[in-house]
Amino acid sequence: MKASEIREIGADKIKEKLVELKKELFNLRFQNNVGQLENTATLSNVKKDIARFYTISKEMNVNIS
Repeated sequence: MKASEIREIGADKIKEKLVELKKELFNLRFQNNVGQLENTATLSNVKKDIARFYTISKEMNVNIS
């Protein structure tokens, strides 16, 4: 997801999407450790998306606790 797309959504949606991405990262890590993950590039993509959401949430002064 691009940074411009993240800025367009509201603060509540940012929090929801961040929780969703964290769950997805957990599942991907589990699949990778078990050996079921075929495309390991998705791990780094999800990590980068999480970092983008954190960065933009700080820009918008959104409290993510």
